Order: sequence, then structure tokens, then C-alpha cells
Amino acid sequence: MEFEINITARYAETDQMGIIHHSVYPVWFEVARTEFIKTSGITYTQLEKNGVMLPLSELTCKYIYPVHYEDNVTIRVNIEKLSFAKITFGYKVILDGRVMSQGTTTHGFVDSNTFRPVNIKKVMPDFYEKLLKEVQ
Repeated sequence: MEFEINITARYAETDQMGIIHHSVYPVWFEVARTEFIKTSGITYTQLEKNGVMLPLSELTCKYIYPVHYEDNVTIRVNIEKLSFAKITFGYKVILDGRVMSQGTTTHGFVDSNTFRPVNIKKVMPDFYEKLLKEVQ
């Protein structure tokens, strides 16, 4: 399943050229990912209370066309890969039907106390099953 969220580009997110700064896209990815996780029935806060964290291990972003101040973009997110130890999300930033940028983030499932990898299927089987249904 692909999840969508709309974001209006803010003035503070622009650079001297009047376009959205490259550093903003990972923040937009995080907003979309956080909301997408909520659709699985759990929040990041609840995950952490269950002793699981999702630190970022890899991020990619391809900038195709510029986004400008006040553009209303749609961020699409989906799960590209899921294993017992990590998850990869895919993102597309869309404006008027055109892909403006796309990227991925990969996160490990780790114990919040030790930061050691955990098997999410064993630690939170219901959550894992919900995620598994969303893999594209």
C-alpha cells in the first residue's frame, strides 16, 4: 500500500535560489513515514515504549525538479523491503502529477536500551504482520 500526505512548502525551507533546500526532503520523508506507521495501528512513541527503535542506517534522495515556496506537494511512502531486522521505505514527492524527487530510507529494528538488533517478528509479531501486508 502506498500512503500519501500533503505538505505545503514553507518559506523557511527555501534556499537563496528560492527552491526547497535539499536538506528538507529527509524531513518530509520522516513526516510521511511517521504518519504511515500510524496507519499500522501504532505510533513511534508506542514502539519506543515497547522497547523498539528504528534508527536510520541509509538515506537516498534523487532531486529531479525543484519545488518552490507554497507549492503543495504530495509525499507518497511505501514499504519496499522488510526483513526481521530492518525495513526500507520508498518515497516520491509529487507536484501536479509529476515526480519532483524520490528516495529511500532504511532503518534497523533495535532494542531501545542496548541498540542491538532485534527480530521484530519475535518482539512484536502483530506489528510485523501488519507491515508485511504493506510490502510492495
